[in-house]
Amino acid sequence: MTTQNAFKFAETHEWADLREDGLVWVGISDHAQESLGDVVFMDSPKVGRHVSQGEACAVIESVKAASDIHAPVSGEIAEINSLLDKSPELINEKPYETWIFKIKPSSKELLHSELVKSMDLSSYTNSLNA
Repeated sequence: MTTQNAFKFAETHEWADLREDGLVWVGISDHAQESLGDVVFMDSPKVGRHVSQGEACAVIESVKAASDIHAPVSGEIAEINSLLDKSPELINEKPYETWIFKIKPSSKELLHSELVKSMDLSSYTNSLNA
């Protein structure tokens, strides 16, 4: 498992982890889950759906609010984390170990250009404190 030090972060608080198999695993940051409070429901995207970087493609609901989850890269939804159907609280317990969905990038070239726009952990943390 990759540590969050290798993740890329979006301004909308999603993390992206490019794995060796070429899939990008997507979750939300510790800051995001903390702001939401107790997560009670995940409305995940459909497998096979094509998404563009920045597109709202899932909804996470907590006792406080509902919030969109945006695609950090463009591609096709390859898999969703079915564990979250019965245990959405895993996002609160282990936000950097709990992926929500996986994206098969549209192309390596596009993936690279999109990830370059994302923040590393240090930049993301600094943006929260700004």
